Amino acid sequence: MDINFDQPIFVISVAAELADMHPQTLRQYDRLGIVSPSRAPGKSRRYSQRDVNMLREVQRLSQEGVSLEGIKRILQLENQVAALQRRVGELTEELARRRDSIDSRIFAAGAAGDVVSLARGQRPRPRSQAVVVWRPRGANNP
Repeated sequence: MDINFDQPIFVISVAAELADMHPQTLRQYDRLGIVSPSRAPGKSRRYSQRDVNMLREVQRLSQEGVSLEGIKRILQLENQVAALQRRVGELTEELARRRDSIDSRIFAAGAAGDVVSLARGQRPRPRSQAVVVWRPRGANNP
């Protein structure tokens, strides 16, 4: 069974106990925007496992002498880095898809100078004067 770390399942008392904090501390962190849990229909806070982990990280940084404002900034920067890493992954996948698409195409140039894109394995019309240009895979291609 997979656990969804983002599922808001813990009430404030349970989250506080899991993070080894007082519930009032969690309320303060919520007010300051350091760790903002989800809200249940009755406006009660619901914490996810990710929130509890973040509370533990806040506690660790606090014990190392980092101010609450510093902790808030650190968490913002970590979230920004994570978002940028996700975006780089998306762009890398898109580039790979496009590269695969380009690498799988072959172009033929006819005697009249026309250029035709051919699918891999497809040949120009029989008895044409076409010149086929291709790049072998992995042969010093960027």
